[in-house]
Amino acid sequence: MALPPAAVGYQRSDIAGSRLQWNEAQMRSLAQQMGYDYRKTLVFGPEVADKAHRVRVAVSRTRSVAVFVPSIEHLEGGIPGEIIEVADVVTVAPENTYARTPEQPEPSKGSAE
Repeated sequence: MALPPAAVGYQRSDIAGSRLQWNEAQMRSLAQQMGYDYRKTLVFGPEVADKAHRVRVAVSRTRSVAVFVPSIEHLEGGIPGEIIEVADVVTVAPENTYARTPEQPEPSKGSAE
């Protein structure tokens, strides 16, 4: 039997405020409903630099294929390319899935015309 695909959760502490535990429960629940093995939740505050890079490293280390977030607001209003290149992004509210889009190689320069 194949193992379910892995996923991580991510939220910003300054945005979540007192809802940190609630958000984590919602992300875990949705991940389970969607058939994922929810591995861990990452929580960063505004003082943390390179948040998208840190999420990408966690995705790689846990071999995750999806990142769950409470809302797009936790990603500073948009899906970072650094994350969407390696994993689907799933928002809890509203419930949306943004499919991963692997980085495309640039066309070679100087090709025959």
